[in-house]
Amino acid sequence: MAHKSKEHPPIGIDLGTTYSCVGVWQHDRVEIIANDQGNRTTPSCVAFTNTERHVGDAAKNQIDMNPTNTIFTVKRLIGRRFSDPSVQNDIKLWPFAVVKGPGDKPQIVVQHKGEEKKMYPEEISSMILSKMKEIAEAYLDCPVKNAVVTVPAYFNDAQRRATKDASAIAGLNVTRIMDEPTAAAVAYGFGKISSDSAEKKLFVFDLGGGTFDVSLLAVKNGVFEVKATAGDTHLGGEDFDDRLVNHFIDEFKRKYDEDISKSPKALRRLRSSCERAKRILSFSTHTTVEIESLYNGIDFTSNISQARFEELNMDLFKKCIELIERCLKDANTDKASVDFVVLVGGSTRIPKVQQLLSDFFDGRQISKGINPDEAVAYGATVQATILSGQGSKEVQDLVVLDVTPLSLGIEVVGGVMSVVVPRNTTIPTRQEKVFTTTRDNETNVCFEVYEGERAQTKDNYLVGEFDLSGIAPAPRGVPKFDVCFDIDANGILNVSAQDRTSGLRNNITVTNEEARLSSEVIGKIIRDAERYRAQDEECRRNYESKNSLEKYAYNMRNAMRNRNTTNTLSFTTKMMIEEAIQETLIWVDDNQFPDVSESESRMEELKRICAAIDYLQI
Repeated sequence: MAHKSKEHPPIGIDLGTTYSCVGVWQHDRVEIIANDQGNRTTPSCVAFTNTERHVGDAAKNQIDMNPTNTIFTVKRLIGRRFSDPSVQNDIKLWPFAVVKGPGDKPQIVVQHKGEEKKMYPEEISSMILSKMKEIAEAYLDCPVKNAVVTVPAYFNDAQRRATKDASAIAGLNVTRIMDEPTAAAVAYGFGKISSDSAEKKLFVFDLGGGTFDVSLLAVKNGVFEVKATAGDTHLGGEDFDDRLVNHFIDEFKRKYDEDISKSPKALRRLRSSCERAKRILSFSTHTTVEIESLYNGIDFTSNISQARFEELNMDLFKKCIELIERCLKDANTDKASVDFVVLVGGSTRIPKVQQLLSDFFDGRQISKGINPDEAVAYGATVQATILSGQGSKEVQDLVVLDVTPLSLGIEVVGGVMSVVVPRNTTIPTRQEKVFTTTRDNETNVCFEVYEGERAQTKDNYLVGEFDLSGIAPAPRGVPKFDVCFDIDANGILNVSAQDRTSGLRNNITVTNEEARLSSEVIGKIIRDAERYRAQDEECRRNYESKNSLEKYAYNMRNAMRNRNTTNTLSFTTKMMIEEAIQETLIWVDDNQFPDVSESESRMEELKRICAAIDYLQI
């Protein structure tokens, strides 16, 4: 454990779809912090039971027994609308319930302590972020406040804002929202090519559990500049698992004429087996899926080969290559100019993915020098250290320049998208464009802000809208409005407008309230989070008190079996002590979640009865 410090060192968090990771700058290097189970990555999983809440490994370990109340891959919901086609497709595969909430926001339904609760994705994500914060605080032995949190490069404005809301609920001050492939590039280039005076082109291929990103960066004299990025926020290991699950559902139906998709528990057990099979097929040519009493008492056994797995997912693998081509085209760079290709994300371990990538780059050796599971958290930690002003001169000399992944603009007549900020513009940035009225004598103009690459706004994503009122009546085309798009270093957008004709200045910021949680809802979630923390702490104290009682009882039983210790005790005393120990152990077995006061009361009584043994052992 690190020494106590009065400073509150910043941390870097990779908030992943399936696993999350946290790091801190210590001893002039990045330390990836292991959790209480000794694992350097923590499942992005939250479970609710009748008695308590679990986050991380504890949640994942009980998922097969409690599928409807164990929430995973929530990153695929954050910042999205319930009506989003990708959300509707995912709902069909998840064992837990997702319903339509206020403002078309998705809400997750769980049973907790005998009550039905509806939670926003931001709330679940905040629990995972809180867990990462606690892991860091336990290691550092001091409070943690500031953090850099990573998101997929192709996260839109709503998803970035929602991630920031989740961080605030977790009690974190986000100093930067950082793109995952950029963080991975920093991890790879830091200390290797960052100080090189000759420009090097670094291509990052980031295929994780739920998202896919590619980015091309130019690295020179400590400056990491993103040239272009492309990706899909709904492509990753979970989708490969889905293909396996559907394959075995169909096989089960053919063999036994039973549809296991109707059973959340059977579906969850099958998914867990498919996930294991996918991992095995990364280093083996075939594996067996065996699940005892999968559905209606039927034992299920089937073989799956690496070739069959590749066939089931080939269209998804090829989609990755198409996005590489688009990224290079946007950067106006040919693949021969790329100096390094870096793999990030657990799904890059799939042999077919590596082969397709190597073939695309004409047999180029793919760099595997960094841990694909930890690289993003590593880069985020370096960025957090830069922003805090801590770390060595080598760290402080680094400069990271990101880009906006999608074009941003205003809807004009005919529903056409008028682009103000083209995609892959280096951020932070401030871009202005002049607009005018389309009808005579308009005194109120509505500005609709969109994000996307389609010519028609109906095919793009509505970021937000606002009105500019009090405009002097004039013929159409006469009034002039200076519309300014301001994107900060986190990739979060602010839009303002000024009426040039009348001289009135009226700046309005797009806050995207439609997609965000209201301040009242966030306040309620924060209060609920505090209550959860208090409940978790109470559960921990209850466990510790019960475990102390159980340990003491067994110690006394072992002492009673030692003739040298107890040969001076009378028969009556021995019987009384043995009876008390037995009663205590039975009580411990029958009371899974006793209050601290009960355990302590039992401990005092048992210690009083066993005082004779304690005296003899002194």
